[in-house]
Amino acid sequence: MDEDDAPTLDQSVERLSFLGRFSLTARILAVNLLPLMVLGGGLFYIDSYRTQLIDERFKLARIEAQITAEALAGATRERQEALLVQIGKEQKMRLRMFDAEGLLWADSFVLDEDGPAFEFDDISDDTWNQQFARWMDRAVDAIVSAEAVTDYAEPGSETADAWPELVAAREEEVSQITLYEWRDGTPVITAAAPVGLRGATLLTTRNAVDITESVRAARSTLVIAVLVVLFASILLSLFLARTIVKPLRLLAGAAVRVRQGREREVEVPRLPERGDEIGLLARAVSDMTGALRHRIDAVDSFAADVAHEIKNPLASLRSAIESLPRVEDAETREKLTDIATHDVRRIDRLVSEISDASRIDAEMSRATLERLDLSDLVRAIIGSREDRAENRNREIILKTRGYAANVIGVGARLERVVENLLDNAVSFSPKDAPISVEIDNDGERVVLTVCDEGPGIPEDSREKVFHRFHSVRPDSEDFGNHSGLGLAIARAIAEAHDGALIAQGRTDSASGACLRLDLPAAA
Repeated sequence: MDEDDAPTLDQSVERLSFLGRFSLTARILAVNLLPLMVLGGGLFYIDSYRTQLIDERFKLARIEAQITAEALAGATRERQEALLVQIGKEQKMRLRMFDAEGLLWADSFVLDEDGPAFEFDDISDDTWNQQFARWMDRAVDAIVSAEAVTDYAEPGSETADAWPELVAAREEEVSQITLYEWRDGTPVITAAAPVGLRGATLLTTRNAVDITESVRAARSTLVIAVLVVLFASILLSLFLARTIVKPLRLLAGAAVRVRQGREREVEVPRLPERGDEIGLLARAVSDMTGALRHRIDAVDSFAADVAHEIKNPLASLRSAIESLPRVEDAETREKLTDIATHDVRRIDRLVSEISDASRIDAEMSRATLERLDLSDLVRAIIGSREDRAENRNREIILKTRGYAANVIGVGARLERVVENLLDNAVSFSPKDAPISVEIDNDGERVVLTVCDEGPGIPEDSREKVFHRFHSVRPDSEDFGNHSGLGLAIARAIAEAHDGALIAQGRTDSASGACLRLDLPAAA
């Protein structure tokens, strides 16, 4: 299959979209109950077990009838009567013999002085359990479309012609087996067999209660097992659904409140006690909300800082422009014009830096990362700055150590970081003082360090230099030539590359400051 033909994630989700119509609790219950429903279907297939038992009993009845008929064929009448009684008692069945004319002349129930070997159940006094068992039998038979069985009833005539199986046995001279059903649902099996060559016939009747009891016992056991497992499965499913659905609803409610603009009032549950995917999701949502709050605070703070920084040069520009019409002195007018020009350039620089700072995150999310050699990038920047005379006669000394300084990033953005670090070092370095640039790679991290010989940065102010619009410039530089965003932009770019930018003192105890850029090395 071509790669373009492979199903996408959206297509896979669309195919399962119909599941979204049902709640998660309903789906969990359905998944857990489906196997039980399949297991419960075994109730209906127990009917095949019943059919197998009846088939086996058919074979047994045929054999019993044939053996009994053979035993009766050569015996005297007294012996025949004794055999009928004995076999009826032992096998718990009724044996009747009919003569050649089809008249009944011997019945084990009548001959036995102890009474009938078995009795049919009187369903009028059945308990509710027995009634339910019969209802279950009928329901299963209806579902599996079981073949209807003729109800058993004693014929009004005591002749062989009243029994279809006896008629068939006499005509075909072959044993005949017939299945009936008593009112309590138990099978009644009759077997008709010819006796000798004189036309006499034998009819055996057995109420196979044990088959029904065996089937009902198996069905009852399965029903009880299914009900117990069903109850346990429902409880476990509801418990599982509760442990999943409840925290998801809490997270969804928190997300809705955040969306409605009340995020300050929302405490997103982190569920630290849960180590599963729900816990991971809760902590991810909580962290996401925290990051969102931080981003909102940063935007609010940035907007306030921008308004404050632009307000000052605008006020100065407005004052200079409003004063020009009232000033006639040429020298003063020239000074006012210079102030206005300076303020315009300052505003233009601020707007450019603010625009650049606000685009960093968006540009980094869309930029294509590439493999870069940081040493080659720094060499090219140093050479370009010397050609443009931007180093102000400061010598920049580049040293490299370790492996090749390969990193993964956006070349234009890393170039901006290096330019800002060099601009800062050039601004604070005394005249003719060299600037040291060192690049070290230990195989895991690439570290670029830019050190000057200026006054240095007090330890308690080393973090403040990265704040937006924080600008402490040398006395030799004119006010307003820097926006105070250079190092803030450089740190933002470094963090977007999974790196860091910090300020520290020189390691050789000399005067000056070092800015350290730490980036992950390319594999």
